[in-house]
Amino acid sequence: MTIRVIIVDDQAMVRAGFAALLSAQSDIDVVGEAPDGRQGVELARRTHPDVVLMDVRMPELDGLSAAREVLAPPPGVVHRPKVLMLTTFDIDDYVYEALRAGASGFLLKDAPPADLIAAVRVVASGEALLAPSVTRRLIADFVERRPAPRRDPALRLNGLTPRETEVLELIARGLSNQEIAGRLVLAEQTVKTHIGRVLAKLGLRDRAQAVIFAYEAALVRPGDHP
Repeated sequence: MTIRVIIVDDQAMVRAGFAALLSAQSDIDVVGEAPDGRQGVELARRTHPDVVLMDVRMPELDGLSAAREVLAPPPGVVHRPKVLMLTTFDIDDYVYEALRAGASGFLLKDAPPADLIAAVRVVASGEALLAPSVTRRLIADFVERRPAPRRDPALRLNGLTPRETEVLELIARGLSNQEIAGRLVLAEQTVKTHIGRVLAKLGLRDRAQAVIFAYEAALVRPGDHP
């Protein structure tokens, strides 16, 4: 299956470079580019991409606001692509908020080309969070500096079984499905089943939101090791 991608970034050279790199892949099709968040939202609604590469800082409408509009469309708009945030900084307030809004992950603009290609494929599959250890550090930083109210998330943990809680904790610590399976001595498919149940019970969209939830519920804390 071909992955449809749009690139939303205010730097023309960045858009051109990313487009050339991704278009060279047999399973990725760049179906459009936009120079700001407002045009990015309109382009997403028009082209129905699988993945939106969204720059954080842009004129007209910043990446956070644009991501929110793409991920929470108005009534009548049923298509919701995956959003991968692009940032120049490894710690960025907008990125954290975008993850809370439902973005599937983030990527540093100076990451190696292979990482960009892998990121698009991973986010499109919806099976894993891009660079979980890096994302975990970013989320931990903001939870530590600006802790969100934890009472409600902590109460919602009561609906999980002990095994599901254990799986959620390991997701938040940055472990992949394969690593979780090895840690718990389970089949990888069983781990995927547990993750699906965790997301469904907690009303979470994907692993990115699961990581945030685990920190806000104090299931894991900044400084914890995998």
